[in-house]
Amino acid sequence: MKMKLLANNKKAFHDYFIEEKYEAGLELKGSEVKSIKAGKVSIKEAFISDKKGEMFVYGMHVTPYMEGFDKIDPTRTRKLLLHKKEINKLVGKKTVDGYTLVPLKVYENNGLVKIEIALAKGKKMYDKRESIKRKDDKRRMERALKNY
Repeated sequence: MKMKLLANNKKAFHDYFIEEKYEAGLELKGSEVKSIKAGKVSIKEAFISDKKGEMFVYGMHVTPYMEGFDKIDPTRTRKLLLHKKEINKLVGKKTVDGYTLVPLKVYENNGLVKIEIALAKGKKMYDKRESIKRKDDKRRMERALKNY
């Protein structure tokens, strides 16, 4: 199993508590696949929502492929390929428990473009400060051990 990371959303780990992760396929058009496999994709401002029993990713930017003849909107809405059972579970948790869905990373798995999405709960400001403090403490300890 060969996996190649194409895009990562580090901001999601800072802004949310990640509860569950899911792997989904992406419905892509024409030259988008080549562009994504070349690493010309960004999910920093992307978010996921449901509409009529289907899941979509909004705001995912795919730079148009230079040799491509088809003109595709770089930030168009793309459909996520998930099982109906997974969609129902995600929609249920999102509406009842106040969770949100965020994209974590886009990667290539055995030649197919996949996106990892997460069921996440938003962090408050004091939670963000706490996680920054924990990271700084860990960095300081590692530096001290390295110099010791």
